[in-house]
Amino acid sequence: MYRALNPEKTIQTLQTLGQRIDERFPAASLGNVCRELLQIARETHERVNWSARSLPWIRVGVCAVILAAIAAVWFAVRYIKLQGQPELEELDAGFNVLILFGASLFFLLSLESRIKRHHILQALHELRSISHVIDMHQLTKDPSQLFNSAAQRTASSPTRSLTPFQLTRYLDYCSELLSLVGKLAALYAQSTSDPVVLQAVNDIEQLTNGLARKIWQKIMMLDDDIPATASTHDSRRINQGSD
Repeated sequence: MYRALNPEKTIQTLQTLGQRIDERFPAASLGNVCRELLQIARETHERVNWSARSLPWIRVGVCAVILAAIAAVWFAVRYIKLQGQPELEELDAGFNVLILFGASLFFLLSLESRIKRHHILQALHELRSISHVIDMHQLTKDPSQLFNSAAQRTASSPTRSLTPFQLTRYLDYCSELLSLVGKLAALYAQSTSDPVVLQAVNDIEQLTNGLARKIWQKIMMLDDDIPATASTHDSRRINQGSD
């Protein structure tokens, strides 16, 4: 039960996180990003189930090639018995037919894994893209500006209306979203042993971990630099890790 990720539990976690974001920041677009990731999580569940199943039409094709090869060998043996010693050209033709059947069988046996790999890599590309979308949402959330009253704003400076506590929660939500992106990628690694897919999953995990590391650096700045004038309520909520 605890040796593999459960897609349904991951979906439930994303649903809860979306509610937390909407309750804390009802006007923020981060909630829309979470809902988009929730939709991707549902699609991931379906894709993982699909990749675990065999493709019947490919299995039918493999069986057809095997039966055709057996029939060709049987007819070749019958022909040799009827004609006696075969000619060299006939042996060459029979050998080429066997090579053709072997190549067809190899193609069909590898076709299923290549089709599944193609669809999984497309899904992983979606996860990679939404990771950067999440990172964009925290890009302008600069903790140093909260404690530098002498900093001069420009006409293009982003609006910074969050309190230290609110900024901590916002950054923490971004970090959780990135972590869940990595978990969705790991679901594909559970369903296949394809080395190309496993490498792509590992790349996404490294990406999300690297982006989350930048976010936690900002959170640590907030923990270290919150001035004594900050409200007791906000400080207590930060220390307790309140949602």
